[in-house]
Amino acid sequence: MTRVLIAGLGNMGFSHALAHHHDETAHIVGLVNRSGAAAQAPLQNYPVYSDFHQALAQTKPDLVVIATYSDSHAPYAIAAMEAGADVFVEKPLATTVADARAVTDTARRLGRKLMVGYILRHHPSWQRLIAEARDLGPPYVFRMNLNQQSDGPTWDTHKALMQTTSPIVDCGVHYVDVMCQITDATPQRVHGIGLRLSDEIAEDMYNYGQFQVSFSDGSVGWYEAGWGPMMSETAYFVKDVVSPNGSVSITETDKSGSDDVDSHTAVGSLIVHRSTQGTPDRRIDLPAEPDHNALCAAEQAHMLRVIADDLNMDRHMQDAVASLAICLAADQSIRSGAPVDLTSDLTEAEATAPASPFLTPKT
Repeated sequence: MTRVLIAGLGNMGFSHALAHHHDETAHIVGLVNRSGAAAQAPLQNYPVYSDFHQALAQTKPDLVVIATYSDSHAPYAIAAMEAGADVFVEKPLATTVADARAVTDTARRLGRKLMVGYILRHHPSWQRLIAEARDLGPPYVFRMNLNQQSDGPTWDTHKALMQTTSPIVDCGVHYVDVMCQITDATPQRVHGIGLRLSDEIAEDMYNYGQFQVSFSDGSVGWYEAGWGPMMSETAYFVKDVVSPNGSVSITETDKSGSDDVDSHTAVGSLIVHRSTQGTPDRRIDLPAEPDHNALCAAEQAHMLRVIADDLNMDRHMQDAVASLAICLAADQSIRSGAPVDLTSDLTEAEATAPASPFLTPKT
């Protein structure tokens, strides 16, 4: 029985906790919630702590699941591994490349298992998208976005996240990871632009951003992310991969809109187009679409297998650092106004440029 400590009880943390609550091979020894308030059903009977380090010392877990705000990911993960636990940490792994590498170096040094919450890696429909795209062959054009028209509690959550992490870093790591899985090529250059569209966020933060990344095989990628009540519901979900031989695209499902967490991973069907004249498009329907909780359960089940079967996580850790490095380079480009060369040491190319205010339109 794996003893599990869950840190963070937001959307992701609650779903991860549910997964372990229902898994007969896991036992939740504690929940960490900043308020210290009791968790909602069916988790209300587990001990709740307001201090992570106290919970870690008192519960002595085998596995720590970290789903707190981004700036605590690296220090919590390192503390957990040094206390003898394996770690599942939500994306992004850290807020700087240097901190991300400190986490992976700690895992290797101590022989701990470390897994980052790239939920799309456990989604059968996204696995099929990657396979179909790879079958087309490079070079690729990646067109992906995830804009969210958020208000009320969701906008409050986004504003809290933006105290440390921009939308293109928080969400972008998922889709950059998909790009990297498809192309296998080395990222070379990133150029980003962004804008602060609300006076409810800090002057050195932006709630809309986009970037372009080029790869060594000639592939190019575009990613866009925006949060807030001003965002449009039109074209908020674009997921296309194009090559000289055709394209593969995700069609939207009937979800309630960009603010619906299930819509972020949902795949209605895939459309595979071949550039050969006379070849009809192929539609791949994917009816058995897992919801958000099912995907989190799949992630946690895999984490338990990693521990039980002593699976090698070196490539996974390398990929997590690489995708984060691309997104942080995009953030640096937005802040500095200049492209970022990724062929140099990315530890030095992390977002270290002085933060500059982003223009807010006058009302």
